Amino acid sequence: MKRSFLLSITLLLFSTFAAAQINLNLGSDSPMRKMQMAEIAISNFYVDEVDEQKVVEDAIRGMLKGLDPHSTYTDAKETKAMNEPLQGDFEGIGVQFNIIEDTLVVIQTVVNGPSEKVGIVSGDRIVMVDDTLIAGVKMNRTDIMKRLRGKKGTKVKLGIVRRGVKDMINFLVTRAKIPVHTLNAAYMIRPGIGYARLESFGMKTHEELMEAVEKLKQQGMQRLILDLQDNGGGFLEAAVRIANEFLQDNDMIVYTEGRRVPRQSYKARGNGRLKDIPVYVLVNELSASAAEIVSGAIMDNDRGTIIGRRTFGKGLVQRPFELADGSMIRLTVAHYYIPSGRCIQKPYKKGDKVDYDMDLENRLKRGELTNPDSIHFADSLKFYTVRKHRPVYGGGGVMPDYFVPLDTTKFTSFHRKLMAKNLIMDAFLKYVDNNRKTLKKNYKTFDDFKENYELPAGLTDQIIAEAKKQKIEPKNADELDKTVAYMRHQLKSLVARDLWDMTEYFRIWNEQSDIVRKAIEVIEADMKK
Repeated sequence: MKRSFLLSITLLLFSTFAAAQINLNLGSDSPMRKMQMAEIAISNFYVDEVDEQKVVEDAIRGMLKGLDPHSTYTDAKETKAMNEPLQGDFEGIGVQFNIIEDTLVVIQTVVNGPSEKVGIVSGDRIVMVDDTLIAGVKMNRTDIMKRLRGKKGTKVKLGIVRRGVKDMINFLVTRAKIPVHTLNAAYMIRPGIGYARLESFGMKTHEELMEAVEKLKQQGMQRLILDLQDNGGGFLEAAVRIANEFLQDNDMIVYTEGRRVPRQSYKARGNGRLKDIPVYVLVNELSASAAEIVSGAIMDNDRGTIIGRRTFGKGLVQRPFELADGSMIRLTVAHYYIPSGRCIQKPYKKGDKVDYDMDLENRLKRGELTNPDSIHFADSLKFYTVRKHRPVYGGGGVMPDYFVPLDTTKFTSFHRKLMAKNLIMDAFLKYVDNNRKTLKKNYKTFDDFKENYELPAGLTDQIIAEAKKQKIEPKNADELDKTVAYMRHQLKSLVARDLWDMTEYFRIWNEQSDIVRKAIEVIEADMKK
């Protein structure tokens, strides 16, 4: 006899909320019973064979679609892929790779990782995995990763093609735990000024950041730039632990409250190691969730300075409900409120995800990303910071202390089209693959590279020529000049990342970042006070 998937959910709810008070109507007229009867009717009497699992999954997705934009359902594969970047590690062979002309090319091996230990190097082409050919067969990236990853301790045979070696080389690699880092970069950006960039908030983010900060202190850091641009969030616990490092004992960090969820407050414990370090937090329109909690806590407690553009406005709390087959429902159960009492969630209409997804584009059209005067806050949404009682506003996201407009003349329409067609990345990957050995030989140190490397003009000429073949052209000479200048800086940053790592990428990229440059300007002015 078939056990209904809905019954499994019911049992799950009982176990999940054993200590909570919930309402369950299981009578013959209940909505849950109605859903169950519909599933039974379809699976037993529908004219054609149906995938019962898919029918139920579609029903779940349909229910969630009518709620808020962040309540979601993911199947077992999607759930695993979603959680992996935040867990702090995964199990695999330990390489960074890209696909060039339908072939997997190793960009970097993880230091002391399983691939490096057996002798795989940058530039190697993985063409065989066990007995399966993966090159030249248009295998998608997900299927390739599935073959390379596996349980720690298991072995995989790789067939490698290497420049200068006639025959294919075989390597037997023992898979291991591979760390996933959420700290993109940490370095001294100016004398006395440390810089740290977080990509997301994972299980090991706090540990990574504090290790980096201790090293920066040893290098003379007196002030810190914490870069949360493009940081889409992650674990609440990670955000709370990081905010705690900057705040005084009992300072509110964030609290949550919902219709059926009582208020829960998260406060600083007074043991922070950065309480006396002036902090400058960088945000933009893609900084969301946990990134908004950290920046909001620092702003509302008058602890630091926020620089950039208004954040995304994701202040809904999702609770995961793990189902027996590995799938998951992430259901919104509460709102996030930062210390002033304002909710950071931007407005939305239930069931209208299209309008919600278009919000950033609409902000750009209204001028909100380019002109602070285009951003209007209602007096009814006025709140005050905890210590200095400065006015701040709710209604969605965190508005920075210093607004830095998006410079649309730098990132031109022509450049966006080149990026959309992947022309820049394709050209870069081929260039660095052909010149990696020469570049490493010519530039022994990053400082030498930063000071003396000049991108060959032929590379940008090649990109422009390929774009023309695809009927992608700039509207005038001025747009072409601006695009080439921006693209050259972008490509130099990418070459640095390939030869070294993400820190070196940002050491070049940040020199043209308007938000980073504004932060340095503000800090230098503060240091003169």
